[in-house]
Amino acid sequence: MNYYAKPVAHLIDQLSKLPGIGPKTAQRLAFYLLGVPAEVAYNLARSIEKARSTIQYCTVCGNFTDEEPCFICRDERRRRDVLCVVERPRDVVAMEKSRSFKGLYHVLHGAISPMEGVGPDQLHIRELLRRLEGGEVKEMILATNPNIEGDATAIYLSGLIKPLGVRVTRIAHGLPVGADLEYADEITLSKALEGRQEMK
Repeated sequence: MNYYAKPVAHLIDQLSKLPGIGPKTAQRLAFYLLGVPAEVAYNLARSIEKARSTIQYCTVCGNFTDEEPCFICRDERRRRDVLCVVERPRDVVAMEKSRSFKGLYHVLHGAISPMEGVGPDQLHIRELLRRLEGGEVKEMILATNPNIEGDATAIYLSGLIKPLGVRVTRIAHGLPVGADLEYADEITLSKALEGRQEMK
C-alpha cells in the first residue's frame, strides 16, 4: 500500500539511495524539505546542480576542483618533493584538516579489490607514474586506508615505486588519542606497536 503522493514517494526513494540514509531517515528528510520555506529546498537543489556541473577532477592530482589545476597543486608554498597518495578526494580533506602535511597529493580513486573487480588498471596509477618521471618527487607517502584493500594497494604501489629510487613510506596506524587499550582490537594494537616511535 502506498502512503505517499507519487512525488513524495519518489523523493523518499531518491534520498534513501544516499549512503547512510535508510528509509526512515529518507522519510524525515523528505518531510523536512517539504515543510521548510520553498527557498531552502530550492537552494539545496541549486547547490547540488552547481556542484555537479562545475566540479571536475584536477588533471594533476585527481582531487575535486572547480579550477584547473586545483588550489593545492597551484600553491607554490607546498613542497614538490613529497607526494601523499590517498584513495579518495575526501581523504585529501582529512589530511588537510590535520595541518601537518605540506606536500602535494595524488588521488587513486579507489583501492585494489579483486572481490569487487577493481584492479590496478582501474586506479589512477599510470598518472602517478607519469608524475614521478621528472625526478622531482623524493618521497611518496602511502596514506591508503588501514584495511585489506588499502594494505594491498600500498604493497602493490611500494613494489612499483621503490625501484624508481623514490623513498616510499606508509602512515602509521594505531590507537586514536583518548582510546583505552582494553577496547582496542588485535589488529589496531598490532599496528600501534609497529608504528611506535622513540621517546624524545
